[in-house]
Amino acid sequence: MDQITEVRMALSRGESMRSIAKRCQISRNTVRKISCSGQTEFRYKAREPSYPALGAYRERLEQMLAAEEDLPCGKRRTMLQIFGAIQSEGYRGGYDAIRRYGKSWKGKCKPVSKAFVPLVFGKGEAFQFDWSEELVELCGVPVKVYVAHFRLCHSRMRYCIAFMRMSLEMLFAAHIAAHDFFGGFCGIGIYDNPRTVVSRIGKGKDREYIKRFKQLASHYLFEPRACTPASGWEKGQVENQVKVLRQRVFTPRLRFSSLEELNAHLAEQMLQEAHNQRHPEFTAKSVWQVYEEEREYLRTQAQAFDGYVGDERRASSECLVQYDRNFYSLPCAYAGRAVAVRAYAGHVVLAVDGKTVAQHRREFDKGHYVLDVMHYVPLLPRKPGALRNGRPFLEWNPPAPIRAVWDRLKHFPDWDRQMASILASIPTYGLEAVSVACETALEQGVVSQTVIMNYLGRLTEDSSPAPAREPEKLVLSLPPLADCLRYDRLLGGYACCASKS
Repeated sequence: MDQITEVRMALSRGESMRSIAKRCQISRNTVRKISCSGQTEFRYKAREPSYPALGAYRERLEQMLAAEEDLPCGKRRTMLQIFGAIQSEGYRGGYDAIRRYGKSWKGKCKPVSKAFVPLVFGKGEAFQFDWSEELVELCGVPVKVYVAHFRLCHSRMRYCIAFMRMSLEMLFAAHIAAHDFFGGFCGIGIYDNPRTVVSRIGKGKDREYIKRFKQLASHYLFEPRACTPASGWEKGQVENQVKVLRQRVFTPRLRFSSLEELNAHLAEQMLQEAHNQRHPEFTAKSVWQVYEEEREYLRTQAQAFDGYVGDERRASSECLVQYDRNFYSLPCAYAGRAVAVRAYAGHVVLAVDGKTVAQHRREFDKGHYVLDVMHYVPLLPRKPGALRNGRPFLEWNPPAPIRAVWDRLKHFPDWDRQMASILASIPTYGLEAVSVACETALEQGVVSQTVIMNYLGRLTEDSSPAPAREPEKLVLSLPPLADCLRYDRLLGGYACCASKS
């Protein structure tokens, strides 16, 4: 372009074409072309390619390409597979001609394949949801977490929360947290087609949703809508959010000591970005300002959804219930009975006949034993030897006085029976009272079962008896009134008799 400008300037000064060509080291034909055309830029135009080897197979190739375009992306054949198919019908040309013709055909026959229509959402109309996988560092260990992303379509308000899995109970916990963060939900929820949401994909927009997910949508009063498979542009806002937050928030790698601290940091980041970022449509306002206008249109529920995944198991003779490759304890009175397991995002609840009998933190690795030592204490009077090798008692960290008494009693042959008797009193008197009794025995320097039980009885007995209440039958309905007239009369009569005498 600079050379064309130089030639045009020289021609305007009256310089000859021969001298211009010699000075610029170009041909006179080029100078003449610049002079006659009057153009300031020349572009090379490639010739229309010819495909002589295709010949009669061109129409057949176009039919194959058209049939492939009607299929979902995951079921389409590659150009190499199409080349093999057309070779089986007699084609003897090369693969390069098939590849180039297929590329040009797609460009001509599908001119709007990458064109989209801008979407507009009203206040409180819809929100979008998606999952992403991110790498973080928890307690110094690199961990892959699954992040649930929410986006209000009108205000562009964001929210994300991380979990260790992408299961149904995590989906419930994510929606409960998002509802509390936004202060409600919109009328429509736009999703992909994950197995935690959609159980069957029908024709068009026909979907069969998971029963428990439909209960969640009914509780929070929104209508779920699933996108067309492999059509991420139908929820483009949250798709773009995943890419943006991966660069802004999760890069460099986040380092925290727990998942709770990570989620608190993510919520703080979402609020900070909402205050600092301008809204793409209402550029005079921030995302937070537009969100405050939309908040009154959100549908709020005062009571949170009970987001658990239920299962039925039978407790073993060791008072254990296996769930998700881990073992959870329950009171020994329910050994061998059918147990309803309710798995939440962070804890597991065990219920028998509709009554909650145990609750534990949830483990996500395999082979863990989550035990409550109080579930096994009632067994100690009959099985005192469990104190030696019982898993619940080996992993238990009791209060310091109880541990000190335990260590002192180990010098006696029958220490396990004495300690079993002391621990068996915890359900009756409480852990704090037993700990105080053990501390008192240690201060007195006499440690034995009899002494500690004596101290425990004296500590828990009621030294101030309740005041006796008068029975209602002995209460007078008409209490007597004080009358001194009769006494005065008696005094008067006595005075008269004294004067006569």
